[in-house]
Amino acid sequence: MTGTLPRESATFDRGVIAEIQRAAETGIYDIRGWGAKRRLPHFDDLLFLGASMSRYPLEGYRERCATDVVLGDRNAKHPLHLDIPITIAGMSFGALSGQAKEALGRGASAMGSSTTTGDGGMTPEERGQSKNLVYQYLPSRYGMNPDDLRQADAIEIVLGQGAKPGGGGMLLGQKITERVAAMRTLPRGVDQRSACRHPDWTGPDDLAIKILELREITQWEKPIYIKVGASRTYYDVKLAVKAGADVVVVDGMQGGTAATQEVFIEHVGIPTLAAIPQAVQALQELGVHRKVQLIVSGGIRTGADVAKAMALGADAVAIGTAALIALGDNSPRYAAEYAALGSAAGSYDDFQEGRDPAGITTQDPELAARLDPVAGGRRLANYLRVLTMEAQTLARACGKSHLRNLEPEDLVALTVEASAMARVPLAGTSWIPGAVG
Repeated sequence: MTGTLPRESATFDRGVIAEIQRAAETGIYDIRGWGAKRRLPHFDDLLFLGASMSRYPLEGYRERCATDVVLGDRNAKHPLHLDIPITIAGMSFGALSGQAKEALGRGASAMGSSTTTGDGGMTPEERGQSKNLVYQYLPSRYGMNPDDLRQADAIEIVLGQGAKPGGGGMLLGQKITERVAAMRTLPRGVDQRSACRHPDWTGPDDLAIKILELREITQWEKPIYIKVGASRTYYDVKLAVKAGADVVVVDGMQGGTAATQEVFIEHVGIPTLAAIPQAVQALQELGVHRKVQLIVSGGIRTGADVAKAMALGADAVAIGTAALIALGDNSPRYAAEYAALGSAAGSYDDFQEGRDPAGITTQDPELAARLDPVAGGRRLANYLRVLTMEAQTLARACGKSHLRNLEPEDLVALTVEASAMARVPLAGTSWIPGAVG
């Protein structure tokens, strides 16, 4: 009708239309990095109940609020003793530059935390600068070396990743340099797609055998983590514990990736908020909550996120995307160069292309040289310090002398969805949707 304003379809909005047009033009699916970009129930949907009269707060910085955590003391002779409960998630050399891996090690070590290798093996840059280094043991076995296992401080068996549970990783040919190819025993310049499952087991019984094998290789010294992408979390955590895990890592769908299919990132897995209570329930029913430690990752950004994850029952958290941003990823300093790549500072996610102007998600030596590992490490340490202080501030407000003393009773939810997922009351009520009794 004349004079009527055009209406955009909620189902076929401009983004959907553009994707249909792109698919029709190219005949290939879209690949990108980062994590889910849709709005999901998350930690912002929870609030802390600070102390007033019925609870007694701690006084500012005068009264101690401890932050240390021990990981892997169930079976290992040498568990990890970290000063803060914020660790660096697995990100590979290949996906990241050598300078970025070194910077991660420097920043984490400065704060008494740990880093994780990722796919493709251990680099001297990361091992040399990481006080505590977790070695990832992945389905691909790329770069797997028993000697490196022995040099690590813990081993993380990866069964899934939050951005793509049930799928393997990707590293496109432009990032397979001579060094990356040699480490992974791959042809240079050829796209690499990692396996989605381990080749030498088909179930938890085989996993238990593999864990014993890894313990024998490392003389029972190293903690064994098992990492799962959040999906059937309750059952996966129970099976991981039964198989012998010292630590379970649960990665929600807000977790990032260097490269995978867009359809995978946005449509597989469950939100981090929904996964934590399921994992905690599984550990509690087995009588091992706090004995088998729970690390949560996927969308951790602030000290409030750290504190809320721990209040829901996590022992520690892991950060990936946020750590890269702290190093300088998506910095406005390179706004013009991001624009030249068809993106923008704050939105760049084509990590698979290896053209990152910040020198972080690239193997181009000229671009990688832009990242100063010492300065990057200092930025990461500053960020970790702020996260820790923010979490302490919230814990003190709830009257807690240690971050691990935070509990679900300290939280309420702002939405029905968050209340049901986190299993804490809707604010102003005692109602938890779906709760029995």
